Amino acid sequence: MNKEINIGVLIRKTVKERQISVKCFAEKLGKDRSTVYDIFNRTSIDTDTLVRISEILEYNFFLPFCDGEDKKEAKV
Repeated sequence: MNKEINIGVLIRKTVKERQISVKCFAEKLGKDRSTVYDIFNRTSIDTDTLVRISEILEYNFFLPFCDGEDKKEAKV
C-alpha cells in the first residue's frame, strides 16, 4: 500500500473541525503561531510532535498510516 498522506493538511483540517483557533492550538502545543503554520505546510513530522498533536486534538494521527488490522490496535 503506497498512499501519500499530507500530515500537515490533515492536522490543519482537524484543528478547523475542532474549532480551535491557531493561537490556542499553538499555546497548547507550546509553539508560536508561525511554527503551527509551518506544521500545516509539512508533508512529514517527527513522531514526538505528532503524539503531542494527537493528544491535544484527541485524534490518532497515526491511523492514516496503518492498514487494516493495524488500525484496530493503533491508539494514542
